[in-house]
Amino acid sequence: MAIDLTPKKAEALFEGDGGGYYTWTTSQVPLLAKENLGAGRLQLQPRGFALPHYADSSKVGYVIQGSDGVVGMVLPNSKEEVVVKLEEGDVIAVPVGAVSWWFNDGDTDLIIVFLGETSKALIPGQFTYFFLTGAIGVIGGFSTELTSKVYDFDKDEVEKLTRSQTGVLIIKLDKTQPMPEPQLNNTKKLVYNIDGAEPENAVEKAGLVKTLTEKDFGFIEDVGLSLIRVKLEPNAIKAPSYPVSPTVELIYIARGSGKIEIVDFNGKSVLNTQVEAGDLVVVPQFFVVAEIAGEEGLESYSIVTTTKPLFQDLAGKASIWSIFSSTLQQVALNVDSDFQKLFISKIEKSTNLIPPST
Repeated sequence: MAIDLTPKKAEALFEGDGGGYYTWTTSQVPLLAKENLGAGRLQLQPRGFALPHYADSSKVGYVIQGSDGVVGMVLPNSKEEVVVKLEEGDVIAVPVGAVSWWFNDGDTDLIIVFLGETSKALIPGQFTYFFLTGAIGVIGGFSTELTSKVYDFDKDEVEKLTRSQTGVLIIKLDKTQPMPEPQLNNTKKLVYNIDGAEPENAVEKAGLVKTLTEKDFGFIEDVGLSLIRVKLEPNAIKAPSYPVSPTVELIYIARGSGKIEIVDFNGKSVLNTQVEAGDLVVVPQFFVVAEIAGEEGLESYSIVTTTKPLFQDLAGKASIWSIFSSTLQQVALNVDSDFQKLFISKIEKSTNLIPPST
């Protein structure tokens, strides 16, 4: 049975005055359910406010755009609310069960993409959110009698408590409405700017790769995921690679455009297509993937479902081919020694990030 790996864009789940939330559904991308992954995108307009909620899945949020995001969060087993600031390039982990709210205190839209793992979700392949307040808030779902006894309220007080907030998911706050200020010490602990971090692999005129793990950012361990940033210069290539452990990769194209090629266990191309900003691609475990930037470059962010990601390259001086003996290379490729030496000489001069040919 053929696997559909076609890149997909998010569909609107909610849109209002304060912004919108967009998601990739399992009907749209069936592989999300099969691989227990989920993805969504939050877009808050200036003064947009996402009401307090919790979700059934752990996820990582990456800020694509904006410089004045504010997030309040109560972590599981915590008795305090932490408030942090978000700006473009920031990564924040959201463990399952954490209650959070999101606010745009800036003058331009705040856009955050969420990628996560859904093996224990109510609906595998999708994030399900539970809002505390608002038109679909859980506080309004209980009987008046129960709520009255729980809070020691009369009927009118219960009505005010449960019905005053009529917004759904996202609302827009008045400019005069004060909001909690971000805490610098908590921002340093709970937020990591991956765009400004030192990459582990960078090649001039080709690009860079930065893998964010618990070693760099301890808070990400709580969600059991790792995040990979790939930034390719115009027409550069990230050579084919595959994971050496059973992990699925979920790639989001954040900026630019280009191509993605994926090859399966039969040595068959299962994807060779153009991608652009906003596209989501699922790479099944052990499949081999390459990225090729277009004229404007290509920037992608992906998660893998492990805290200790390890990939093997098929090109470059650190590739698997450079480890094999010359005899093995000749036998495996069925080539003579002259071609084998040419092949290795080319590999030893290259890396897994390849600049455009001149």
